Amino acid sequence: MFSQLKPALILLLIFTVLTGIVYPLVVTGIAQAVFPSQASGSLMTQNGKVVGSQLIGQQFDDPKDFWGRLSATSPEPYNAASSSGSNLGPSNPALTSAAEARIQALRAADPSNTAPIPVDLVTASGSGLDPDISVASALYQVHRVASARGWSDAEVQALVNQHIEGRQFGFLGEPRVNVLELNLALDDYKP
Repeated sequence: MFSQLKPALILLLIFTVLTGIVYPLVVTGIAQAVFPSQASGSLMTQNGKVVGSQLIGQQFDDPKDFWGRLSATSPEPYNAASSSGSNLGPSNPALTSAAEARIQALRAADPSNTAPIPVDLVTASGSGLDPDISVASALYQVHRVASARGWSDAEVQALVNQHIEGRQFGFLGEPRVNVLELNLALDDYKP
């Protein structure tokens, strides 16, 4: 029996080292060499301090910042460890209540804006972590952000226009704006 068990244990040890240590180190090394930013989480810095990731939304509720999509994660918003959708259907009163609360918050933050509110500002994404908003959602917020910062609408809209990302590969999805990148650009902008 030992003659059969010995090769099995040796193979187990060899494959454990190969697939559990060597392979992950090689793949990580290649990723760090070829795609260093992405392999490190697409982290963004401001003044030498990490302020977030391009890939994960954040909570912004200051009127001088652009607001992103709602987060469906719990117990904390934008918790990457619990990424999931809300699973609330259109007939669920909780979905209606959350959307109505966000509509009221948007209207209260900019009472003069009577334009229709883009749907992505009042609903959560499938992951609950979406870092992007539609161009319409960014443009909807221009006046509020400009007023809160004491700038002209044209200055803020120019920054929005600079941060519009096109369709992925030229044909997938819709143009979008990364909220964290736009808010960092606002903080760095000198009118």
